[in-house]
Amino acid sequence: MPLTVTEIKAFKPKEKPYRKADGKGLYVEVPPNGSKLWRLKYRFGGKEKRLALGSWPEISLARARELRDEARRKIAEGIDPSLERRREKAKAKLGASNTFVAIAEEYIETKMVKEGRAEGTLKKARWFLDLLRPAIGNMPLIDIDPQMLLAALRKLEAKGNYETAKKCRSFASRVFRYGAATGRCQNDPAGILRGALTSVKAKHYAAILEPKKLGELLKAIDDYQGQPITQYALYIAPHVFVRPGELRHAEWDEFDLGNGIWRIPAGKMKSRRPHAVPLSTQVVGWLSELRALDLSDGYVFPSFYTPNRPMSENTVNVAFRRMGFGKEEVTAHGLRATASTLLNESGRWQPDAIERALAHGHSDAVRGAYSRGSYWDERVKMAQWWSDYLDGLQVSY
Repeated sequence: MPLTVTEIKAFKPKEKPYRKADGKGLYVEVPPNGSKLWRLKYRFGGKEKRLALGSWPEISLARARELRDEARRKIAEGIDPSLERRREKAKAKLGASNTFVAIAEEYIETKMVKEGRAEGTLKKARWFLDLLRPAIGNMPLIDIDPQMLLAALRKLEAKGNYETAKKCRSFASRVFRYGAATGRCQNDPAGILRGALTSVKAKHYAAILEPKKLGELLKAIDDYQGQPITQYALYIAPHVFVRPGELRHAEWDEFDLGNGIWRIPAGKMKSRRPHAVPLSTQVVGWLSELRALDLSDGYVFPSFYTPNRPMSENTVNVAFRRMGFGKEEVTAHGLRATASTLLNESGRWQPDAIERALAHGHSDAVRGAYSRGSYWDERVKMAQWWSDYLDGLQVSY
């Protein structure tokens, strides 16, 4: 006969486990510790099996019967409820280990690091992950939908960080595509959001394009009263055409001062190609003076706090502000635009030589395919001419 609640309450533990049937394979098992456990006995594929349904009173008699009936319906449909439960547990366990943070960290370490991505690129990837972590970091990849990700990105947009939001979406998309490729999710919800974020007009880095204003900047650099390392960075930056990060991360073993060459490895270049920079006599002189200070055997421009890290990315721009030049007037990155503009306006140098000096690729694919020379001889002459030109501006203004 079916059990009653009163009967279940009255069951007492014995020295050995015992069972009390309710019907249709459902029974209560009472072990020596006194707990009361719901079990379902059934046959599947010719074998007798048992399915745990929970303990009483957490699972009431009525609920136990509902679970029994649900299991029996699955059996009738050819589904083994015990096997299905094991699959669900495995899926849940897999999902817990396949969170967005776990897969993103794996993507960074397994793919980006092994591909030799620049340290600055890796740092940005980890920063994007930190921005997304509070909203979706601990969620399994398969449970994240476009709306969840969009909500996180909207928070960045609400702070005015439109470009950061777009880059976070792009990073998340790469993580999801990696997850799909390695069998941890089925699709890329970030890809659907490609056109959903606010687009803002790109701003160019502030740059000085008038010779007179450039001369005033060079004079201010010469009068700078801050840290010696900063002043040498200020001296050299306008002369070498490199990106601020490439200058900050310069290391002494990359320089051949005797032959006036700086060889930047591919891992530090945005283009992922090695780049050689011809050095004028002025730049070689400043580097020799800086080397004599013996501040670091590694970084040419070490941090003020430790020689094991490069100078902060804000150091040069902060120095410009201290000298009275606003962020709308000049930036460290804008010095490349200054050189490009004035070198082209001089009419002395081939445009391709200037582009190679700036480590730019060709926007015209056909032209790039047939223009493989490095224009090294011309670039050597151009580097010296440019430094002499800057010296002239400094004394003229």
